[in-house]
Amino acid sequence: MIFEHKPIMPLQCIEGLDIKPDGIYVDATLGGGGHSHLIGERLSEKGILIGIDRDKEALKAAGERLSDLKCKVITVHSNYSEIKNVLKELNIDKVDGILADLGVSSYQLDNEKRGFSYRFDSPLDMRMDQEMGITARDVVNGYEFSELFRIIRDYGEERFAKSIASNIVKRREIKPIETTFELVEIINSSMPQKIALKGPHKAKRTFQAIRIEVNQELTLLTGAVKDFFTSLKVGGRLAVITFHSLEDRIVKNVFNDYTKGCICPKDFPVCVCGNTPKGKLINKKPIIADEKELDENLRASSAKLRVIEKVEENEEKDEACLSD
Repeated sequence: MIFEHKPIMPLQCIEGLDIKPDGIYVDATLGGGGHSHLIGERLSEKGILIGIDRDKEALKAAGERLSDLKCKVITVHSNYSEIKNVLKELNIDKVDGILADLGVSSYQLDNEKRGFSYRFDSPLDMRMDQEMGITARDVVNGYEFSELFRIIRDYGEERFAKSIASNIVKRREIKPIETTFELVEIINSSMPQKIALKGPHKAKRTFQAIRIEVNQELTLLTGAVKDFFTSLKVGGRLAVITFHSLEDRIVKNVFNDYTKGCICPKDFPVCVCGNTPKGKLINKKPIIADEKELDENLRASSAKLRVIEKVEENEEKDEACLSD
């Protein structure tokens, strides 16, 4: 298979990043290199493009795709949550822009061996980095009922989470659940028949939930977005594409924290906190794909793009005000 991830809202991302030809830019979720190539085309020979991905197959494919660029290209096998360590190892202090597309690549979804999709009968895996961590099989067969219920309810926002978790536990007592189709059958049998047979695929929410757990996507996201922002130069921009409400809420809240001014109680006559905005939102509302893109790429339908610009450098206050 060809590793490809059709870039979501490509022109909006490029416009949001406001690329400087001699700047340093990071694609924190390199994937097939679609967004990166668009960034690199706008960089001069003095520019630097850094691509990070935890999927080695993505890194190999993207490296080939980016080989025609005139800027310096550096690809790194790592998780985006490690951006500070990545930049430190490259002796880079601050960058001019960072893009993070949090979607699963078309290659990962369409590769039957990876176990991300409910459309193929595949071994339950779902790891973005195939060299690390637990698999979907481990989650489905090893987690207690209460944990399965919480994950499917919270990460999948699935209203039949209790029934699905209960039936997973019952089925695995007979034999381990090994494949995606086995899991799909359990999910469908956990819903009223009239619901299971109509509308969008009913396994979508549960598969999303398990994938998020396997790859610790939400656990790492808050800290990663903070590290993205603090890694920017003043005037640098961060663009993040999310694909479901849980991700978007995290990004929105972190961005809002950085754009806050005074946080003193309203009845104080003067400001004593000294807090000033560290960033400004480029768009107050998230950007969504236009109708033309939606006609060509259905996977853009749930995507939201948020962009923030760093306007003030104050690392100590960043850490103090935004600590978990």
